[in-house]
Amino acid sequence: MTLSRRTVLLAGAASTAICLSGVASAAALKIRISSPAVDSDWHAKMLYVFKEELEKSAPGEFDVEVHLNGVLFKQGTEPPAMQRGNLDMAMISAFDIAKQIPSWSVFTAGYLIRDPDHQNKVFDGAIGKEYYKLVEDKMGIKILTVAYLGTRQINLRGKKKITTPADLAGVKLRMPGSDAWLFLGQALGATPTPMAFTELYTALQSGAIDGQDNPLPTNRAAKFYEVTNQIVLTDHLVDAIYLSMSGQTWKKLSDAQKQKVMAAALKARQYNNENRIKDEKELVAFFKKEGLDVYAPDVAAFRKHVQEAYLKSPFAKDWAAGIVDKVNAVK
Repeated sequence: MTLSRRTVLLAGAASTAICLSGVASAAALKIRISSPAVDSDWHAKMLYVFKEELEKSAPGEFDVEVHLNGVLFKQGTEPPAMQRGNLDMAMISAFDIAKQIPSWSVFTAGYLIRDPDHQNKVFDGAIGKEYYKLVEDKMGIKILTVAYLGTRQINLRGKKKITTPADLAGVKLRMPGSDAWLFLGQALGATPTPMAFTELYTALQSGAIDGQDNPLPTNRAAKFYEVTNQIVLTDHLVDAIYLSMSGQTWKKLSDAQKQKVMAAALKARQYNNENRIKDEKELVAFFKKEGLDVYAPDVAAFRKHVQEAYLKSPFAKDWAAGIVDKVNAVK
């Protein structure tokens, strides 16, 4: 029995379609994102916004996996993982970057960035372009955008009232384990104690440390209010995270895909920033209701102490000439 020419053609077309479908599926680029964030935090949720926006704008082109709670890579180990090609994306800090590019330590300094709007203008402008290029050239990591992590406050066990940096003498304040982070804790007047974020709740609960510093939304998301007694509104660091991609992964993208990745990153940033800012306005009342003492210290005394500490430190020697004035001039 012979097949008609039409049957053969139809069979061939179906076979080709199946093959092309398989190729398209196989061509979906897997992007693994690692974060120490807990799933209830806004900068965890923004990663899912990124995933949804990217998969919507480029259907079938990307397979985005989000890994939270530091299960894939511990906090601070993400940049080397991206550099080795073992990780595609992460949210990294200026502290992470400063380990490899010392001039970036200017963005770890207390009382430099004024507020979220100032943060966006600094990093979306000429300063951001210059410093992002340093990261791409020297670390092989592409920063997609900056996102507001919140304004960091000091969260403590115990009832001792904190008014000036002198009142933090001997207080074991958890900080991530880099020189820049530890220096910030010292500049605030405390005894900085390095510790991973994932270990923090238990350490506060047991009294292994006396306190930690994080933005208010992070305090709530990680439930640190359950194991502390007070929040001191020092406003010492308007903090940022940088949604970043391994340079190796970035180079695999077409120009059109790069545009879609950048657009998804900006959507994620907008979602994060809007919700974080709204949260911060409401959270003081929440923490007071939970029984915490929430109050402002002598912020001018903290600012003076911290700025003087930085200007006398080795970090300032690595800063580009005039960079502080340039940041201050951004309106």
